[in-house]
Amino acid sequence: MTGHIDPTKEIFAQFRDNNRPGPIHMLNLVRLHDEARYPDGRKATGAEAYAAYGRESGPVFSRLGGKIVWRGAFELMLIGPQEERWDHCFIAEYPSVEAFVGMIRDPVYREAVKHRQAAVKDSRLIRLKPQQGGEGFGE
Repeated sequence: MTGHIDPTKEIFAQFRDNNRPGPIHMLNLVRLHDEARYPDGRKATGAEAYAAYGRESGPVFSRLGGKIVWRGAFELMLIGPQEERWDHCFIAEYPSVEAFVGMIRDPVYREAVKHRQAAVKDSRLIRLKPQQGGEGFGE
């Protein structure tokens, strides 16, 4: 089974077209390969390759105003496919759609993302509009 690694051009166009003002939150769920899959055959674990992605892309992320606003460690799939597990679970905040698009287009990021592509077996990247917390569900 092929995992979800990169957005399609069509979905990325929808992402850019919904250019509302204000910050966006991106829920990241990431499952890593045991061994990274670099096209040039270099050897690394998925965790090592993903760490390289973080080190190399981090300065671009920060420069554009990005920050991690929530991080958690996966423990149990209570509702959902029991075979799913996620190695990294976090929400990244960007000040705007333009900031996210700027990161994707940055030459340093474009080089760093090769580590992500080698490391990731499957992922979900869900765009969210930040809202206030509340007392209960469905608010």
